[in-house]
Amino acid sequence: MGSALLFLFHAIIQIIVLVVIVNAIISWLVAFDVINLRNPTVGRIVRALDAATEPLLRPIRKFIPSLGGLDISPIALILLLQALQILVDRTIAVPLVSALG
Repeated sequence: MGSALLFLFHAIIQIIVLVVIVNAIISWLVAFDVINLRNPTVGRIVRALDAATEPLLRPIRKFIPSLGGLDISPIALILLLQALQILVDRTIAVPLVSALG
């Protein structure tokens, strides 16, 4: 049971990282006019990705200053998520697996 919970935790972290990376790439494509937001399907996808990532990125953007149009908050979020994953693996994983099996 404990190993299943850890697997689920790691899978959720990896999905969040993937969504953040996809959102960053799509924002670059929109900025360089490769993707047209007037297309309804593309607009819905971009809005959904923004809605999924903005609550996670907004607090980070409060602490990281603007670097002249360069947004490094996705990189900071990915690093924080990886640090959380390492922290859980080194502190909670062993007692959780031994307690729950």
